[in-house]
Amino acid sequence: MRGKETLKKIIAEGCRLLVGAVFVFSGTVKAVDPMGGAIKIDDYLTAFGLESLQPFSVLLSFNLSAVEFTLGICLLLGVYRRYTTFLTLALMCFMTPLTLYLALFNPVSDCGCFGDAIVISNWQTFYKNIVLLSASIYLFIQNQRLTQGFSFHAYWFVALWAYAFAIGFAYRNYNHLPIVDFRPYKIEANIPALMSIPEGAPADEYRYSFIYEKDGVRKEFTLDDAPADDSTWVFVDSKTELIKQGYVPPITDFIVFDGNGEDVTEQLLQDPKGLFLLIAPHLEDADDDRIDEINNVYDYALENGMDFYGVTGSSEEAILRWSDNTGAEYPFLMADEVTLKTIIRSNPGLVLLREGTILMKWHYNDIPPEEALPATVEACLAGNSGWKAKEEDRILTNLLSFAVPLSLVWCYDYLRYRRRRKTKDTE
Repeated sequence: MRGKETLKKIIAEGCRLLVGAVFVFSGTVKAVDPMGGAIKIDDYLTAFGLESLQPFSVLLSFNLSAVEFTLGICLLLGVYRRYTTFLTLALMCFMTPLTLYLALFNPVSDCGCFGDAIVISNWQTFYKNIVLLSASIYLFIQNQRLTQGFSFHAYWFVALWAYAFAIGFAYRNYNHLPIVDFRPYKIEANIPALMSIPEGAPADEYRYSFIYEKDGVRKEFTLDDAPADDSTWVFVDSKTELIKQGYVPPITDFIVFDGNGEDVTEQLLQDPKGLFLLIAPHLEDADDDRIDEINNVYDYALENGMDFYGVTGSSEEAILRWSDNTGAEYPFLMADEVTLKTIIRSNPGLVLLREGTILMKWHYNDIPPEEALPATVEACLAGNSGWKAKEEDRILTNLLSFAVPLSLVWCYDYLRYRRRRKTKDTE
């Protein structure tokens, strides 16, 4: 009997670690890129005819990441075991049928469950959710076997702190660029290289079939046995089916046009001096609070013989309104709005590009001030921007910001528990 109970506890703890780790990871990568989550929620709402809810997509993105992160932390630390396992099971009971629908009908090509960090197919997502649902059912049934990391008196702090931290972390990434960039257009990425297909890379494989008719009867043939030389068969139609997808470059959609509709992509990607792209996927919603900083960058580019372009997916009327309202004198280029949102999570955002390599990206809140601009740009052009060290510092700072308060509360909770045990023993 004792061995059976031990086995149940081992399974419960294993399920706890699995589901908790997946939820923490999923919530974290969503909070890293809340705008990406909002874009994916927009895709869902469009697919299900709920476009009227799209104004709330950012709010939904924030809360979805925070709920997943909080449930994962509570599972891993054994906090509110009954409520946490119930809410986890309820979430999986909702997500599993949803992902089955996505797998069957494919209204959205990528579920977005792990943001851009790990992209998996809808069927893979469904199979993953089957595993998590099974583990969640077991966790709910065996929730009292889970080890507690804190006493009941500290539960409220752990849950509240996890949710508040996730919201604050997402808010930081919303008002600046994501702390980690999982997309192909990251700093130091060379766009031409990411658009090319390596020599010897697998190509797409297709199955071809042909439909012929004879004496009123139609029959489908393969490429090898098609009766092309038999005049008694009359060709009706052909079919092409992709049976195996070949190599797909990380970037396939970077195409930029000028105002005359001419493709200027190569011109941009071959510029040896360095150029600035002010990317505004949707000018109608672009923030104009940093116009002075943007115009300073434009003036700097003119003074130093560098090109400066606005790039947008909006109409000519929107471009004219932007220019009239902001006094913008730089020319505008056109590109796909989705591509521009992928390049930078800021509207507008600034990109420094040289020979197709992204040297730096700035959210509109982080565009360098006029006095710091020359040194900042020169460091970027020289390859000394130090962005990697800054990224690592931000990651470490956020980890410590979350872990230190929890550790202090755990220490206080443990010492409080020891004092109570000591008092009880002396009595």
